[in-house]
Amino acid sequence: MKAYFYEDEIEAGVDEVARGCLAGPVFTAAVVWPKEIDPSDTNIIVDDSKKLSSRKRLMLKDYIEEYAIDYSVTKLDNTVIDKMNILNATYKCMHNSLDKLNVLLDHVIVDGDKFKMYTDTTNTSIPHTCVIKGDSKFVPVAAASILAKVYHDQYIEKLCDENEELNVYDWKNNMCYGTKKHIDAIKKHGITKYHRKTFGICNIYGE
Repeated sequence: MKAYFYEDEIEAGVDEVARGCLAGPVFTAAVVWPKEIDPSDTNIIVDDSKKLSSRKRLMLKDYIEEYAIDYSVTKLDNTVIDKMNILNATYKCMHNSLDKLNVLLDHVIVDGDKFKMYTDTTNTSIPHTCVIKGDSKFVPVAAASILAKVYHDQYIEKLCDENEELNVYDWKNNMCYGTKKHIDAIKKHGITKYHRKTFGICNIYGE
């Protein structure tokens, strides 16, 4: 895994979590990682968030937030997703995460193959590079992936703790993705105010 794309530029890695969920917000994170920390010297950030245990992700969250030059995490809820579609909501959320950084950027590394040009708070367009599976290739993107995943999962767990009726959808285990238990519960109980009404089965079984 590489520590940077351009050695002499201030870069942020950006990634999203929950784009494919049937309910809840989409989360994105942006991380500016110090280039002097060689990934080969750390056994901390080893891969993208999907390949790590929840315990490992929690440890990494603390490590990233301590050592990152800057980071931010933002979310957009299901009502916004339904209004502007998931792709545009993801772009907007990523831009919001970048807006919250306190450093001026020269370059953005984005996980995936598509991105909408980002203009910073000084009205400057920031060049970006899309990297497929970037969360397993560049440390700043992997770090962003981990933060977005932890913040998302903690949000869902808290939501379920505060609303026990949501447990029929098994969200603490599936994190709002379309597992069989989740889909079966939608068929039996319908959808909640947290579901994305424009998403497939939610549209069919919504009121």
